[in-house]
Amino acid sequence: MNKALEGITVVAVEQAVAAPYTSSRLADAGARVIKVERPEGDFARNYDELVQGQSAYFVWLNRGKESICLDLTVDEDRAVLDAMVAEADVFIQNLKPGSIKKLGFGSTDLRKRFPRLITCDISGFGDGGALSHLKAYDLIVQAETGLCAITGTTHGPARVGVSVCDISAGMTALNAILQALFQRERTGQGTSIQVSLFDAIADWMNVPVLQFDYGAYHTARGGVNHPSLAPYGAYRCADGKDIIFSVQNDREWVNFCAKFLKQPDLARRPGFADNMERLGNRTRLDEIVVDRFAQMASEEAMNELEAAGLAYGRLNEIEDVSQHPHLRRVPVSTPAGDIQVIAPAAIFDAEKAPAFRPVPARGAHSEALRQEFRLSPQQWTRR
Repeated sequence: MNKALEGITVVAVEQAVAAPYTSSRLADAGARVIKVERPEGDFARNYDELVQGQSAYFVWLNRGKESICLDLTVDEDRAVLDAMVAEADVFIQNLKPGSIKKLGFGSTDLRKRFPRLITCDISGFGDGGALSHLKAYDLIVQAETGLCAITGTTHGPARVGVSVCDISAGMTALNAILQALFQRERTGQGTSIQVSLFDAIADWMNVPVLQFDYGAYHTARGGVNHPSLAPYGAYRCADGKDIIFSVQNDREWVNFCAKFLKQPDLARRPGFADNMERLGNRTRLDEIVVDRFAQMASEEAMNELEAAGLAYGRLNEIEDVSQHPHLRRVPVSTPAGDIQVIAPAAIFDAEKAPAFRPVPARGAHSEALRQEFRLSPQQWTRR
């Protein structure tokens, strides 16, 4: 486990995916993360029962945390949370819009009381605007940001297959918190951070929006074909396997025509000479490319693409990914036993298998944390 944030305490009133993603990565970096769950637990614990009777999302996003169950409608439990926040460096929450403020833990008030505290509020649509009061889950935001409109096939839009809006918001919040911690080292002051799922994924939508705003270009749904580069997509080989390959620039296009298609003259033929021409002539281009792939088995096709200096890959199923030679896994302990999860992407000092702290059972640390943050009657009255 990376120790960069050892000594940092994070209190997270969190549920589902976005905030738990953020706090789990802080825990991976050595921070002490106290996860505050409702008495019945984070509802993400019950998304499925596919990992030794546990939710895949939950075991992925909650390693290394301490779990305390609090009923924040009860004065005594709010006092416990208040005592924890008073000792915290970072406070994260992603409850329904307005809920945390009604409970007395709004970021504005907390920042006044604790100037060194970094607060991070994660929501669907942010703190202001026409939709800010609404609950928002991943698919809703995928639809609202237009991500679904450019995902799928000519037959219709589709959802990106993982909770990309939640994950993007979690990554954005993590980055912002790390910046705020660095700033606090310089200034001694905390920061108030707001991250919305909408803003996080809208930033990722810059290319199609810029293309529309300045070029009136509508990004077409193309399945596994790239919307703005051609040729770039999936092509079926003689053995029935699909290969993805990409042409990114003029040099690659010339090599592709000469070395793979065996048609060097195609590189400068009208309708094919540059990427914009090829996009406008994609149907004819695909006829040529499809015919060539159909003449060879997938291994032969990949060998020829590699010889031509082109990027390529297999259109894998999940079972293929599970056995992929580049997939790195790390062990994590859970209440139901040890499991293997895919390792985080960053590798520090060539460490191949970092050791992570376990996933907590619901309320596993409630008693110990209540004892640690127990207030005297006088302290409770003052708070």
